[in-house]
Amino acid sequence: MAEGTVLIIGAGGVGSVTAHKCAMNDGVFKKIHLASRSIAKPNAIKNSIKVRTGVDIDTHIVDADEVSQVAGLIEKVAPEVVINVALPYQDLAIMEACLTAKVPYIDTANYEHKDKAHFEYKQQWAFHDRYRKAGILAVLGAGFDPGVTNAYCAYALKHYFDTIRFVDIVDANAGSHEKAFATNFNPELNLREVTQAVRHFDNGKWVETPAILEKDSIHFAFDYPFAGPRESYLLFHEELESLAKHLPGLERIRFWMTFSENYLTHLRVIRNIGIDSIEPIDFQGQKIVPMEFLKALLPDPASLAANYSGKTVIGCIVTGLKDGQESTKFIYNICDHAETFKEVGSQAVSYTAGVPPMVAAMMVMQGKWAGAGVYNVEQLDPDPFLQSLSVNGLPHEVIDYHPLPAKI
Repeated sequence: MAEGTVLIIGAGGVGSVTAHKCAMNDGVFKKIHLASRSIAKPNAIKNSIKVRTGVDIDTHIVDADEVSQVAGLIEKVAPEVVINVALPYQDLAIMEACLTAKVPYIDTANYEHKDKAHFEYKQQWAFHDRYRKAGILAVLGAGFDPGVTNAYCAYALKHYFDTIRFVDIVDANAGSHEKAFATNFNPELNLREVTQAVRHFDNGKWVETPAILEKDSIHFAFDYPFAGPRESYLLFHEELESLAKHLPGLERIRFWMTFSENYLTHLRVIRNIGIDSIEPIDFQGQKIVPMEFLKALLPDPASLAANYSGKTVIGCIVTGLKDGQESTKFIYNICDHAETFKEVGSQAVSYTAGVPPMVAAMMVMQGKWAGAGVYNVEQLDPDPFLQSLSVNGLPHEVIDYHPLPAKI
């Protein structure tokens, strides 16, 4: 294991941000390795990093579906930590490879089976005992949401409350990319996420409600800092699963995300004609997956950055008790698309997802997050994480607020 060495697997928009930000912290990350299935994207990121920071990084080809290939690359470069910003389908293979090589693991999104639009932590949590016995740490979901939102909840519990009763996570992209329709990250993952069944946790059980495209979906206009009132839809998001498990006494947790009517209209058409299907079909003598074809047609999320304007607003509304008195805090971040493009050549959605895994790796390498086993972000100390995020482009605000109503 080489001190100060990091291996980043994945060279999409998020991987680009993570690699750039590692290079901007070269006092911690003394050697940076970036790997992907093909070499073109890693090399493009390498060139950008050299121009922006003067730092040289090494690039590699790896098939992240293959445990032996990933383990071989880990053995070759001897990192202190592996950051997985590849596809969530590859989480288990990369976790297995890190276990083989006995190297700490960090990711930003929980495992999802490629053939089923459903994600959960069960299969990653199942690694806990093996990681514990190997004496290495795995940190799951260290992006923004999940990730920073989990840390906001842990921070609220540590500094403002004895117990937390309610959490509402709100996520707005109040920006414009000047495209008729595009997704802000991998189209396949984005569309699978927002079209699945909606669930939220309420009084000890999971409650299912209609998906966002249904006429009786649950939504309301939330007044976001900077962005103003934005229609926000109830959505299932992976941090709900871990926070419901790890926040003692939690009564209710929900996740809300903004969608424009234009976005929903395009989504309805995509759904109605079946091009969001992940089932292979016969086309001109070969099998194709409609969703993968759609992904090829839509703009590359990285291409949106140059003309993006506006901001993202993401935060947690947390209601709890302190010394028997109930109060509510709103902890949030505002991130500017144009500013992130100036800094690292990416839009704010990639930036908010790509900076946190860099900071999480810093926490592990500096010994501020330690231990053995598989953990979610809310199980670790939020203070150094949020402090480092603040000086690396993602500061937060904490204000007094009011709880959202139980029924909307």
